[in-house]
Amino acid sequence: MATKWKSRLSIGVCAFLFTFGLSGLIIVSAFGSTYVHRDYFHTTQFRDELNLFAQYLNLFELNHIPIESAKQSITVSQDEIEEYRNRFGNITEKLTFLKDEYKFLIDGAELANNQDAVEIYIAERDRKIEEITQIFKSDDYARAKIITDKEKRVEEYYQGKEQYYLDFLSYKGQLQYYFTSDVSDKVYTNVILADDESITDKMNSHSMSYISSYSIPTEDSDSYYWLRQYNQRANSLIPFKGEIAVSKALPSSSSIAIKYNKYKQEQTLVWAYTLASIVSLILCLFVMKKARVMPAAVERGAPYYNKLPIDVRAALILLTGWVTLYLLFSIQDQFLYVLDNPFVSGWSLFIGMVFASIGLAITLAQGRLMAGRIKDWEYIQEEWRKGLLNKAGQSAKAQFIQIKISLKDAFLKTSTGAQLFIVLTIVFGLGLAALMVILNPDFMVAYMVLLAAIGVPLSMVLIRRIGYFNRIVLQANELAIGKLGPDVQVPGKSVLATLAGNMNVLKQGVTTLQNEQAKSERLKTELITNVSHDLRTPLTSIITYTELLKKEDVSNEDRIAYVEIIDQKSQRLKVLIDDLFEVSKMASGNVELNKEKVDLVQLLQQTLAEYDNMIKESNLQFRLPNMEIPVYAFVDGQKLFRVFDNLIGNVLKYSLENSRVYITIQTSGDHALISFKNVSKYEISENRDELFERFKRGDSSRHTEGSGLGLAIAKSIVDLHEGHLTIDVDGDLFKVAISLKMQPS
Repeated sequence: MATKWKSRLSIGVCAFLFTFGLSGLIIVSAFGSTYVHRDYFHTTQFRDELNLFAQYLNLFELNHIPIESAKQSITVSQDEIEEYRNRFGNITEKLTFLKDEYKFLIDGAELANNQDAVEIYIAERDRKIEEITQIFKSDDYARAKIITDKEKRVEEYYQGKEQYYLDFLSYKGQLQYYFTSDVSDKVYTNVILADDESITDKMNSHSMSYISSYSIPTEDSDSYYWLRQYNQRANSLIPFKGEIAVSKALPSSSSIAIKYNKYKQEQTLVWAYTLASIVSLILCLFVMKKARVMPAAVERGAPYYNKLPIDVRAALILLTGWVTLYLLFSIQDQFLYVLDNPFVSGWSLFIGMVFASIGLAITLAQGRLMAGRIKDWEYIQEEWRKGLLNKAGQSAKAQFIQIKISLKDAFLKTSTGAQLFIVLTIVFGLGLAALMVILNPDFMVAYMVLLAAIGVPLSMVLIRRIGYFNRIVLQANELAIGKLGPDVQVPGKSVLATLAGNMNVLKQGVTTLQNEQAKSERLKTELITNVSHDLRTPLTSIITYTELLKKEDVSNEDRIAYVEIIDQKSQRLKVLIDDLFEVSKMASGNVELNKEKVDLVQLLQQTLAEYDNMIKESNLQFRLPNMEIPVYAFVDGQKLFRVFDNLIGNVLKYSLENSRVYITIQTSGDHALISFKNVSKYEISENRDELFERFKRGDSSRHTEGSGLGLAIAKSIVDLHEGHLTIDVDGDLFKVAISLKMQPS
């Protein structure tokens, strides 16, 4: 047990000695440069006092200029007169500005029917006009104005100078001085000399504690810097040389003697404390080397300490280290007060030293435990991942990202974000006002008025908005389950009103989608029916005539006729299947275009030439206006030929007999517009968009030749060229319009 207490005592003593040694280093670093001088008279502080006294001496005695003399020596040059006249402009500009200024005042007084003010303003204006005129007219008048202004500034300077006179008298009673000049035989001194004494008999090292030679050059003096701007005498001051000394007979109650003695005491204290701290550090090293108790004491707390997260351990080291340094520097702040109050300040220093020793011991112990772990970099990385800071950082990062997203979402609609900001500002403002009422009940009436004027209306608005929002939520829930109720009212232009309007539009969209779905189902049924019909018809003929060919009693003429019919129906079936594959391929986008520069007019004429015999055999009249000027486009000629071929074939199949067909090519901007117009022999009463559906025909009885895929193929080809193909039906008038981008010239 005795050994255990001895170890603890050794640790405490060692920590105290080390702390005392550190405090001594802090003290010497803080005050060493101040107390390294021989005495107070050789410090910078005392030198500054001498400089200040010399400045006062020059100001009040050596080169003292009475105020009357300063005023009498004021001079004004012609340049100053000109500068004074034109300081704010020439005479015309000044008079114009003055008249405009008083015109505004006079007009205002007349408007107020204040005749007395009008007369006063007019008198002031005329007086100032006369004054400005005299300044520009007479140099003497201008000079007098400048002198008056300078005299006023000189008086202000001397009034400010008087506040330093008491300080000068205080220094004059404590310092001895003797000054002479090479340009004057006058001596300035406060040393009392007998008739048979010289200044060296009085001012020497035997009678003076400190003597300093001093010169006062006028060119470097700041005493009359301001005054030099106003009279010439301040520019012709006399330089002086002499000595300033401190007498050994200086009373101990004087401020300089007090500072001298205090400096001597503080100097002794600082260097004695520094010496003691050095001895303390040496003893500390000796105790640590001999005792060797620190490692064992540290190891006992290691298992508990190492369970803490590594960032917590680092924070504890920094905290205890900072507390130790704070206590050490507080010792520095209290150190010099020991001389003023030894008991209180000495006790504060001792307490601070004890707590600093404890803090230092804890810091060093933690450092010893951490030092063994720092070498293992993998351990540090693993512990850091488990640390509180890393976890808090990850959490804060996630929260920051979420807040950033939330703020961005809040201001997706600027008006909503602004309203939210205003509401939050009002809520926090009312909360702050409530806190002020708690601290000062006198604000209760004002707070109740504020609450009634802002808080209650805001609450009502929020209640209405929340109720309206709930109705929109119910509408959305009903829409989600497919129940289409009545539309939500859309009052105003708020964000909720916009949301309600969008919900109504969405409900209408659902209705439209349901109708489209029904229509799609109908078209799908028709598509299957049409495909079945168009494929089954030629296939039935092929099967029928094949069966007839199998009969033995078929004549040769009938056999040839049957084979011809089978061939026709086979070709018909091939056309249907080829068109079906082509439109499917185009719909999938798996088509490559070989684009080149093509004359659309020539391509259309070539297509018409393919149908020349059919056109002549028909009783249709084709009209082709404006087909002379070439129109070039960057297209796939073969694919576009197919478009024209399908459209002209439809015209020949479905046009009313003895009617006219119009085919035109025009240009509009950078687009070519191609149109096909004809009168249909069949009634077109269905939706024009359905004409693009596969196997849809104008001949609802499906007795005409064709696959029903012509328009679907044509539209797919035009879409691949990034063009537009539209159909317009007006009664029996059928119009197909194609828009393609032209080749730039």
